[in-house]
Amino acid sequence: MNILIVEDDAGIAHFLQRGLRHHGLECDIALSGRAALTLLTSRNYDAMVLDRMMPVVDGMEVLRRKPGHVPVLMLSALGTLEDRIEGLDAGADDYLVKPFDIGEVIARLNAIGRRAKGTDRSDMLRAGDLEIVLTTFRAWRRGKPLHLNKKEFALLAELMRNAGRPVTRMMLIEAVWGYSFEPSTNIIESNMSRLRAKLTIHGDPDPIETARGFGYTLHADDAA
Repeated sequence: MNILIVEDDAGIAHFLQRGLRHHGLECDIALSGRAALTLLTSRNYDAMVLDRMMPVVDGMEVLRRKPGHVPVLMLSALGTLEDRIEGLDAGADDYLVKPFDIGEVIARLNAIGRRAKGTDRSDMLRAGDLEIVLTTFRAWRRGKPLHLNKKEFALLAELMRNAGRPVTRMMLIEAVWGYSFEPSTNIIESNMSRLRAKLTIHGDPDPIETARGFGYTLHADDAA
């Protein structure tokens, strides 16, 4: 695996690099969010270890602006449940609180790498005028590209896999966030609201029906 380490503390960055290289992983270091975004546009990485709290361009901003799909393990001293949910909601694949053990970092990187390789049920999904390519995380409606973040894309994919059938909140939480419990935040509603706004940005009808307190249904005939 080729890993990008994004950490503004040079001591921590080089500690991570030594540990990962000792286990046979290739590593580059970016000491700022801005440097990370530059490297991500010029090189291919299998995963990224991303510090959350950095000056100017922090880890959350890197998640929002990074090109393509690179699985992300976010590291942070912020460790409350709300902090972890916020990081995962922003697009991180996993979240590890500092201080950390290098063995756990490697285990988590291996896990998100396996998940990234195993997410493809088929290469392309279609429902009405919606199309997505699972391997490249690209989406279109009526041939126009949809600029979705990772969670929005995953929500749409799960709804499209079940087009015409209700998808419960718990099904979405398990499929998109990997939780086996329902968090006490509005994590689904906030992401669903952004997804719906992007699906209807050109005046198309909203294809998603809400069954309040239960879940959502994607109607393919409204996406046509």
